[in-house]
Amino acid sequence: MRWQHLLFLAWMGPFLFADSAVFGQAASVLGSRPNIILIVADDLGYGELGCYGQRRIKTPHIDQLASEGMRFTQFYAGASLCASSRNVVLTGEHTGHCRVRDNAPPDIQTLRPEDVTIAEVLKQAGYATAMIGKWGLGGDLPETGGRPEDQGFDYFYGYLNSVQAHNYYPTYLWQNRKKVPLGNVVQEVPPGYAGFVGGMATKKVAYSHDLFIEKSLEWIDNHKQGPFFLFFASTIPHANPEARKLTGNGTEVPELGRYADENWTAQNKGQAAMISRLDSGVGQIVSRLAELGIDKQTAIFFTSDNGPHNEAGHDPNFFQAAGPLRGSKFGLYEGGLRVPLIARWTGTIGADQATGQIAYFGDFFATFAALAGQPLPKTALDSISLVPTLLDEPTKQEQHPYLYWELHGGQPRQAVRFGRYKAIRNPLGSGKIKLYDLEDDIGESQDLATIKPAIVKQASQYLKEAHRESPIWKDIP
Repeated sequence: MRWQHLLFLAWMGPFLFADSAVFGQAASVLGSRPNIILIVADDLGYGELGCYGQRRIKTPHIDQLASEGMRFTQFYAGASLCASSRNVVLTGEHTGHCRVRDNAPPDIQTLRPEDVTIAEVLKQAGYATAMIGKWGLGGDLPETGGRPEDQGFDYFYGYLNSVQAHNYYPTYLWQNRKKVPLGNVVQEVPPGYAGFVGGMATKKVAYSHDLFIEKSLEWIDNHKQGPFFLFFASTIPHANPEARKLTGNGTEVPELGRYADENWTAQNKGQAAMISRLDSGVGQIVSRLAELGIDKQTAIFFTSDNGPHNEAGHDPNFFQAAGPLRGSKFGLYEGGLRVPLIARWTGTIGADQATGQIAYFGDFFATFAALAGQPLPKTALDSISLVPTLLDEPTKQEQHPYLYWELHGGQPRQAVRFGRYKAIRNPLGSGKIKLYDLEDDIGESQDLATIKPAIVKQASQYLKEAHRESPIWKDIP
């Protein structure tokens, strides 16, 4: 499949890329092409970091990252679940256009050769590219296709399959196309847990997240001359729901650390310990950049793939995981979609800044292409560069007319954010529209649809325009 992918790109090259004038300016204005590190947490809520208001869970390293850079307050994931959110970040297409619009069977929950990724664009600019952690857009079987190596990444270490990624003590991980045994011994999972690969570890030797940090540091060491692009997709703090079914606790972490003596439930302790372990790993990466003397040549972006959930058996309300937002993972309210974004590029992005710029996962594509001085593929039609915002030049910042999401699990639904308003329609295409004013009602508690019919009409037009029919999703509700 790899040779077919390269042949497709070579043949379609003249048609895939837009005018490069604007994007060529970025590298010349900034003086150089930075290394780019994108860190994506898994199921981390808007309110689960200290710099976003968290009081119980300690995240000093990520908080420092925010104090040294820019914190976005109106940034959105590509979707409210992991697979489609990852499709959006890699291709710059929102869920009304991209292939993976919800969780689905492996032959559908995968990228295709014709899907042009940001990794491929950066490779054309001479970047070394690595994906470490949870891929989630292809299965373990070769015939599934869509592996990171087929989509522009020179190096891959981690999980291919999203369900296997639930287990923090797997029997193996992938390193490129080779399965690497880890020494963890697992017991059989009782019947009824369809699709779960690996079982629960009875001999815990290697914790996958720690291996991801180790491999990230090693890869950075080997590519310190740059430029490089590292996509680190953490599995923390995603629960192991299969473990919860068997034990009542879906948090998996080697130690509870500072939370061991708290008078909390075991699940709450585990949740906090997982997030603090993620924070520690981020600190290791930042420290390594400084040790190598490349921190000023490296732009770091930290975010989450969607909002929080209680799959581990913990209490999100105990931590106010979504902050002031309504809803959670798998939904279209703000709590499922609005996520943290921290951007730090020492010496280029000003320190201790906050921005209300409305943006989302798809914008990483155009932003990274601009930083690399590369033209934007015409396939990334739902992406705009955030470089003007990062450089504190808001008057130069292009704006989306709207942001769009759709879900197909259960009953197909859709949502749109435009200006101060957010509209949700359920079911997709025919349901009643609910309208919220996020400037006055960030918690989406008051439906304004009946008193603002003109705004509802505008929302309806956006919802219709953004949704492109897909033969795949007609058969998968």
